[in-house]
Amino acid sequence: MRVKRWLNTHGREFNSDGSLKPEARAQMLSTGMTEGAITSYTRRMQKKYNHLKQLDETEPEPWPIYTAYDFFTEEEKRQFNPDGSLKPEYKKEALSMGISQGWLEEMERRKKIEIDNYNELSTSHAEIGINFGEQQMNSLLASRRNYEQNIQQTRADLRNFEDLDSLLFDVVF
Repeated sequence: MRVKRWLNTHGREFNSDGSLKPEARAQMLSTGMTEGAITSYTRRMQKKYNHLKQLDETEPEPWPIYTAYDFFTEEEKRQFNPDGSLKPEYKKEALSMGISQGWLEEMERRKKIEIDNYNELSTSHAEIGINFGEQQMNSLLASRRNYEQNIQQTRADLRNFEDLDSLLFDVVF
């Protein structure tokens, strides 16, 4: 995966084997780089490529697998199966509460589209060496941590009689 990310960054100049593309060499010459500078640059980049390739082979990066279901809220997990279909018990409960069959079908359709979009993004990101699910999970965890910190800060600000306009959250009395 390290090589894929390297190629994602340097793929305009380098081939998938880490060699400099002829058109990149020509471009560098046209901008005034000397042959020696190009050779030096190519050697350094080839060395970096080889190092990353060796790491990929000997010490592969962990690649946790997350599915769209991992990002469902607790309520969504109560309503939906991992494939986006509604759980029969939820469907029965919703119909008894007066929710229309048409709306339940629409909910199911939207959830399946959401799952398909997640899967497409995961696949396209993986092709360039990025673990989309891991990025999303890290972002989710960070925002939860920030939210809890912001709540604590707001409580401290209230105890210190800070101006209400300066608080991170609106205070409801």
